[in-house]
Amino acid sequence: MASKNTIQLNGNEFSFEPGETILEVAAENSIDIPTLCHLKNTTPTGSCNVCVVEVKDEPDLLKACSTPASSGMVITTESPGVFESRKATIKLLLASGNHNCAVRGSDTTDWIGFQLSVQGNDQSDDLCPVWGDCQLQDLAYRYQVSAPVFDESKTPFPTETVNPFIVRDFSRCIKCEKCVKACNEIQVNNAISVGYKGSETKIVAADDKPLKDSDCVFCGECIQVCPVGALTEKDIRYRVRPWEMNKIRTTCSYCGVGCQIYLHVKDNRVVKVSGVEDTAPNFGSLCVKGRFGFDFINSPERLSSPLIRENGVLRKAGWDEALNLVADQFKSIITEHGADSIGVLTSARITNEDNYIVNKFTRAVLKTNNIDHCARL
Repeated sequence: MASKNTIQLNGNEFSFEPGETILEVAAENSIDIPTLCHLKNTTPTGSCNVCVVEVKDEPDLLKACSTPASSGMVITTESPGVFESRKATIKLLLASGNHNCAVRGSDTTDWIGFQLSVQGNDQSDDLCPVWGDCQLQDLAYRYQVSAPVFDESKTPFPTETVNPFIVRDFSRCIKCEKCVKACNEIQVNNAISVGYKGSETKIVAADDKPLKDSDCVFCGECIQVCPVGALTEKDIRYRVRPWEMNKIRTTCSYCGVGCQIYLHVKDNRVVKVSGVEDTAPNFGSLCVKGRFGFDFINSPERLSSPLIRENGVLRKAGWDEALNLVADQFKSIITEHGADSIGVLTSARITNEDNYIVNKFTRAVLKTNNIDHCARL
C-alpha cells in the first residue's frame, strides 16, 4: 500500500512533507521545473507563470511554486501542453520590454529598428548587458522561442543610474518580484515594494524615490536574484561579459562572520563579487562592503613596498630592512620601559588564524598580555 504522503512525478513516486509545494518536492528529487519568480525561503507569488505543470484530473495547468503537494497527485512536468504554455509565456516576456538578446527575432527590418531603439535607450551598441547570464534567455533557448513580435510601446519609466552601485533598467523588468522578496524577506531591509497597477506596475523605493534617497543599504541582494537585465552592477555594465570572467571562491575579510564569496576575475583583476548560494553562513547574501568594496584591490595608490620615515620623509625599503627596524625598536622599548609598555590591537578584518598568530606573538615573543581586539573599541 502506498505511503500516505506520496505524489507521482513523471511516472515516479516520491514522498513529501506536509506543506511542501510541487516545486519543492521536484527539486528535492532532482526534477527540474523552470521558474523565473521563485526564491527559496520566501513567500511564493507565482507571478511568472513559467513553472506550470499538468496535474491529472485538474482542468487547468497549475503553478508548481505555489501549489501544495497533495497525496495521490499525478503530475507531468514536461507534457506537450506544459511545453506550449511555457513557450507562450516566455514569448510574451521577451516581447514585454527591451530584451534584445539573439533569441528575440531575426534579420528583419522590425528587428533592426527595435535593436537601434534599444541601443539609443541603453547608450550602447551591444546586446543586453546580461547577455549570456540571463535566465529568461536560457529558457528561450531551452524552449526554442523566438519572438518576432515587436511592441512599439515605450517603457514609461527611465533607467535609473543616479547611485554609485546599481543600474535599475525598468525596460527589462519582468515584474517577477524576486528583488522585492529578497529585500523584504531575506535581507529584511524593506526598501522596495511593488507600486502602481496594470501596465504601470513598477518596483518602487519609498514613495517612488531613487534608491540613493530611500532606505536602501546597497547590499546588492536584488542584483543577485534578478533573473534578467533589470538590475545590474553599474561598474561592469556593458564592460564585462560572463564568459570573460573566472570565479574564485574565498571568504570575505571585512568582518568575522565569514561570508562565502566568489571573486569574478578578468585579466587578473577582480571586477565583481557575488555571494555563494546554498552555503553557510550567508547563503548568498552580502553587505555593501562585501559586494561592492573591492576597488582598493586594483588601486594604484596601494603600497607595494614598506616605507621607512627618515628626517620626516618616507623612503621605500626592503622587507628585511623594515622588519629588522621594527624588531630593534621593540627590543629597545622593552629594555628601557618593560614589556608591559607595549600594547597590541588585532582586527576583525583578518582571519582567525592571523589573529591567533598575533596573540601568540604578543604573549610569547613580546612577553606581554596587553592584547585586545578592535571590536571592543
